[in-house]
Parts: sequence; structure tokens; C-alpha cells
Amino acid sequence: EEEEEEEDSGMEDEEEEEGSEESEEELEEEESDCYKDSDNYDVNFDAEEEAEQLRKFREACEDEEFPDEMDTPTDIAARVRFQKYRGLKSFRTSAWDPQENLPRDYSRISQIRNFNNVRKSLLRQCSTEKTVPPGTHVDIHIAEVPLAISSSTSSSITVFSLLPHEQRLSVQHVAQARHPLSTGVVKCKEQLLAQVGFRRYIVRPVFSQHTKSNKHKMERFMPLGGNFVASFYAPITLTNSPAVLFKVEGDGSVTLLSTGTLLSCDPDRVVCKRVVLSGHPYKIQKRAAVVRYLFHNREDIAYFKPVQVRTKHGRRGHIKEALGTHGHCKITFDKPIQQSDTVLLPLYKRVFPKWHFEYF
Repeated sequence: EEEEEEEDSGMEDEEEEEGSEESEEELEEEESDCYKDSDNYDVNFDAEEEAEQLRKFREACEDEEFPDEMDTPTDIAARVRFQKYRGLKSFRTSAWDPQENLPRDYSRISQIRNFNNVRKSLLRQCSTEKTVPPGTHVDIHIAEVPLAISSSTSSSITVFSLLPHEQRLSVQHVAQARHPLSTGVVKCKEQLLAQVGFRRYIVRPVFSQHTKSNKHKMERFMPLGGNFVASFYAPITLTNSPAVLFKVEGDGSVTLLSTGTLLSCDPDRVVCKRVVLSGHPYKIQKRAAVVRYLFHNREDIAYFKPVQVRTKHGRRGHIKEALGTHGHCKITFDKPIQQSDTVLLPLYKRVFPKWHFEYF
């Protein structure tokens, strides 16, 4: 019996060695396949596209490390550079009129008041109408079919009907979640392919946070984790429809980016872009501090004086006065701050999707 056990163990060792040798051979074959065409590796290499991807990757990394922060420009006055921005005491509770400073593109779209109520009433009305039962053979005669479609080699044509108002354009919002296999950098307002229900079109969406507030912070890049909302100009859709975003590659192929569902069609949804100007304490005396690099002239200090400032450690303060002519200012905080702290001035501006719509 002992001899049989030794023989069995010897056979198992031999099988393990053979399996390890096979796995090593497979790895060597895969590596050789990856580099078998190394001489022609750079034939289809696009230097401009590679440089653009590198630039977006660096911007995304910087935005993740320092969200929305930027240095106050020195070549132009801050009151001119950020004249479209405003300060808010509280981003969640401060008022913002959704009807002010609308772009010209809003004159080309439609708006449905009480979108959810209108959708429910129309769907209820359609459910009471007489319909053809599923599985019934129906002959449909379509007039004025384009010659390109009638002479197409495709043997099938998709036919669908629209509910009232679904032929009009509006601002469509879709709740999305990034696909696990999608890891590329997608910038805000980049040209994408949207599939909402049975319709597919090219859009330039604006990404924002998915919150219950009356204002929503814009995302400069498509988030890799969590839920977000993509807003773009598209036809009104009343039914609960799935929504998918794709990226169209240079060769015409598409890459899946995110999946989700239709949220609403509401032009009054406020999406705000945030810019945070940063400064550093120069001298500290109890609750007062002299801050530099936040501004570069006295006029900018007087212009942004009503805006509340904060620090990265949670202190809040108000600008009291300008010191000198080089942008130093005196700020009083609710509690003493540390020398290593950073003073932040958040500013907000409402943004809208870029007008771009065409069927794909």
C-alpha cells in the first residue's frame, strides 16, 4: 500500500509539472502573438490623438486632486474674467432663478410644465384606446418612402408611433452609471452617441451630479464611479425608456460608456459650473489674517468683497479691506486659521448643453 501511495504521489507531481510547463508555453505564445508584428506597431499611430488623450488625462488627474481649483489670472482682471460668475452663501439653499440669462438656443426648444403629470395623463389616455393585440398579423401601407430606403437590401423596417409632443425638441436628462469596462477619459460637452428608447442621435452632453437639490454641480469629466446625469438637446420622450451613451471612434465603431434610464425633459434644471480661486495666509493674528495670491489688485478685492470665503479646514470668513496695491487683503474668520491652510473663494455660473443634434 505504501508503494502504491508513493507511485500516486509521483504521478501527481509529474502532472503538476506538465501543467506548469503547458501554462508557461501558453504565456510565451501569447507574448509572441502580442509582439509578432512589432516592426509595424506604429503604422496606425496618431500622434495628435495620443497628445490629446494625454492632455485630457492630465486635466482629469488635476481635477480629481484639486477639484475646480484654479489660480487667479495675472494677465486679466478677475472681475472681467469671472464677470458671469456669482457667489452663493449656500449652494444647496441659495435661490437661483431658472428663467434668467437663457441662451438663444432655448428659443428653439419646447417646455412641458409639470412633466411627470403630463406624462402620466398621456400614458393613461393611451392605455384606454383600442390597440392591436401582440402577435396579430397587420398589413401597413407607408406612403412617400424614400428611394434609398425602399431599394435597400435590408428586409426589415422598424415602424413606431409617437405620443403627443414627442416630435418637439427639449433638454433631456438621463441618469447614468459608468460601465465597469469603460475607463477612458470623457470630457464634458464631448461629442457622444445617445440611444434613448428607440431613437439614436449624436449629442454633446453636460455632466452633473445626481442630487435632489434645485441646483446641480457640473462635472468636468464623466465620473468613473457613482451615478451622474447627462443633459443634452433631444426630442421629448414621455415613456420610461432606457438610455445608453456610446463614444464613436475614428473608424466608425462605437464603445459603450454608460447605461441608465430617462430622468426627465426639463429645461429649468439648473446645472452650475464651479470655479474656486485659492489664496494663502501671509500673516495671522487671532481670527484675522492677511491673504495673498487670491487677488492681484485693489479693484478685484472691492468687486468680490461681498462673497463669503472659506478654508480647506472648514473655517469661514469675510473680506474686510484691501492692503496695498498688489492684491493683499485682510480677512476675518469665525475661528483662528493655521498657516498651512488654504483660503478658497467659490464662484458659480450656470451652464447649458452645447447645441448639437443629428440622428445617427
